[in-house]
Amino acid sequence: MEPAHKDAETAAAAEPRGASSSGVVVQVREKKGPLRAAIPYMPFPVAVICLFLNTFVPGLGTFVSAFTVLCGARTDLPDKHVCCVFWLNIAAALIQILTAIVMVGWIMSIFWGMDMVILASYKEQGIPQQL
Repeated sequence: MEPAHKDAETAAAAEPRGASSSGVVVQVREKKGPLRAAIPYMPFPVAVICLFLNTFVPGLGTFVSAFTVLCGARTDLPDKHVCCVFWLNIAAALIQILTAIVMVGWIMSIFWGMDMVILASYKEQGIPQQL
């Protein structure tokens, strides 16, 4: 059993990294929770303003982004009603505001703003987020 195991290791080592002899393509998709999927795809300048607001007043940019959903911004929750997505964003803003006291909300708020900018750049460049 030991020699067969070593032969398999040498065969795997001889094959170039990333190449597969069976031709199987592996696809990875990010699974988003409801709060993360409720982040709207906004125009790039609006997303940068929301990031700026989230950096200095935790939750304010997320609160503003909730209203972009009411103005027609698309999210990754197409099966949810606009009102539901709006309240999910309001809930995220409240979580950020209430936990900012212990720095968790502030950090979450900054990362939330960065996600807004990333989603806006995907929208601006026409790149589908999930390949």
